Amino acid sequence: MIRLGKLTDYGVGLMTRMARDGADEQTNARDLSGRTGMPLPTVSKILKLLCQGGLLESRRGVGGGYTLARHPRDISLADMVGVLEGPMALTECAGEGDCKCEYLADCGLQRQWAGINRRLQATLASVTLADMAAETDSCPTLEGKGA
Repeated sequence: MIRLGKLTDYGVGLMTRMARDGADEQTNARDLSGRTGMPLPTVSKILKLLCQGGLLESRRGVGGGYTLARHPRDISLADMVGVLEGPMALTECAGEGDCKCEYLADCGLQRQWAGINRRLQATLASVTLADMAAETDSCPTLEGKGA
């Protein structure tokens, strides 16, 4: 089973909440924790990672907090997953860099896995934070694409 980590799931949830509350609205970790029910230490850790990845901006001091670094339509699901999970690769030979698979010479699947990986990346890149924040039961970007 392919599954994103909990921090990624929670991070997308936090970003979605921030987008729904207003792209220019500033909030702090304590408020987000209260509004989402996520533990404050977890929220703080995720917000720090999202800031380091350039998806959020932070202001320190009294009245400080976090805001989205870009408009929700300019932040993709691939951006969020990339910041929280790192480079995406379904298999060792589908990622960037040299494959260290001991069976590569006889396998012949590297090109196929790389193509599948690119398609998955393109699908995640086609879904924006604005799509995720839309108050609907389906993702408008994925409708009609076999999802």
